[in-house]
Amino acid sequence: MRFTGIGLAAALVVAAMTPAAAMAAKKPEAPAGGVDAKARERGMAETPALVTAAGLACTVADARFIGEDKKAGQSFYEVACNPGLGGVLMAKTEAKPQFFTCLETSKPSADGKPNSLACKLPANGDPVQALAPLVAKSGAACTLEKARSIGSNNTNSFFEIACQGGSGYILQTSNPASPAGEVKANTCLAYEPGGNLSCELTDRAAQLAVVDTLAAGSGKNCAVKDKRYALSTTTANWFEVSCQDGKGYMLEQANDGKLARAIDCANASFVGGGCTLTDSSVAQTEQNNLYTNLATKAGFKCKVEKYGIMPSQRASQEIVELKCSDRPDGAVAVFDGAQNTFLNCAVSEAQGFRCSFTKKDVAYPKITADLKTLGKGDCVVSDSRAMDKRTADANYLEVACSDGLPGWVIGYAPMSDKPKEVLSCLQAENLGACKLPTNKRKK
Repeated sequence: MRFTGIGLAAALVVAAMTPAAAMAAKKPEAPAGGVDAKARERGMAETPALVTAAGLACTVADARFIGEDKKAGQSFYEVACNPGLGGVLMAKTEAKPQFFTCLETSKPSADGKPNSLACKLPANGDPVQALAPLVAKSGAACTLEKARSIGSNNTNSFFEIACQGGSGYILQTSNPASPAGEVKANTCLAYEPGGNLSCELTDRAAQLAVVDTLAAGSGKNCAVKDKRYALSTTTANWFEVSCQDGKGYMLEQANDGKLARAIDCANASFVGGGCTLTDSSVAQTEQNNLYTNLATKAGFKCKVEKYGIMPSQRASQEIVELKCSDRPDGAVAVFDGAQNTFLNCAVSEAQGFRCSFTKKDVAYPKITADLKTLGKGDCVVSDSRAMDKRTADANYLEVACSDGLPGWVIGYAPMSDKPKEVLSCLQAENLGACKLPTNKRKK
């Protein structure tokens, strides 16, 4: 059985998954011809206390006494709730009442005959749609078509649901099942067929059909060659597609069923170990060449050996860290139409981007030159850090000098590596205290 990292550890051992013991006991015969008036009267009188004792989030709207097994000391009641999930209560002297949803008690008996504990109250007439509040609580985008009870353990109940369009989920709820408790919906694709938890109401091919829809809406011009489910998180499902033209993508599907983003396989190594249907090393090489050409065209000569995508501020902007094989100083490249900027790895920290491929000390000669243009040519930069605060006009970099004398705070315009002002640590106190060892104010 395959589980995702979203809190299903409690489901690894699903013991006593159905009310089998209760169903195996001698069952009372239900009255013929629907709900008996006296049975309803007794049910309405006795179930409110049983509901409370069972810990159900249920306001009793209707109820009936089903019958009793005197030898076993068990009594059975059907209850309809508004709000709450309807089902059957099994009461036993000096024991906490047990509750089973109508979906559970609707299962035929072992001999194939109708279950004598099947729900009959009008409000419980559609046990599948009764799960709708649970589905809504889970956040899954699902219009219910079919459902079945898988069973329960001491803490959780499990249901399979099939949705319009072919998708399917396993619902994990509290036990007793209630919309008032925590509800999780996990795609059927996360479970291997045949396990304790697996789906039977939908097939994997139908569930994967959504990938074609996601790919068509990605804007990637991908004629899908192959596809697979990759993994799930608490907020999304991930799918890989390979395309007829040799490219491949990871598609992120949000919990509402819509496409959140499509990521080239070259940049998708963080998703479950990356693409397996596409040779991502080839894609990485192609992207290296692309960024080499873009950087050279923008005036930053760099044979890109490695790159990393960074968060951007708007859709038209792409921010990428570049590692160069032909120069020691990498850069954070900001590609934004005609406004392309290359931030060295010291200034980039002040701008909110930390390099991971290149050490920032490689950029110190450039920062030393920046100080010289601002009239502070007697300082050779030996260390740097981003100041704690910034202004609307500038981001600030604290620097230390190699001679051990107090250093400076340099202001750079947002998303720029061009220095605009230099301040002493005293002058920059409104930006936070200087913290480099040689710059700390002596007490």
